[in-house]
Amino acid sequence: MKNIIVVNSDKMGSGDDALGHKLMGAFLKKLWARKDSPELIILYNSGVKLLSKENGYMDVMHGLDEKGVEIIACGTCIDAYDMRASMTTGRISNMEEIVDIMMKAKKVITI
Repeated sequence: MKNIIVVNSDKMGSGDDALGHKLMGAFLKKLWARKDSPELIILYNSGVKLLSKENGYMDVMHGLDEKGVEIIACGTCIDAYDMRASMTTGRISNMEEIVDIMMKAKKVITI
């Protein structure tokens, strides 16, 4: 596996939450627009909220998925936020697989 991106929050950076959400949206849209995409995006902790309709990122997440970027979400985190029934893209995984993927990746970028 070449490059993966790990997203551990539904916002980018700390401080103002509204700004953090805006930055995350901009990041995801720019990532979607690039020709060189990561092979995989791992979502854990509140990062799984990016798969929620309420967050407003579903078009980008579906676009990345359609582009061939595999999206996996931590199952424990999905359950903690009660999102299992509302996922429309990506797949649920577990920490064993997440660790395995990260250890085999050429590059891990954590947002």
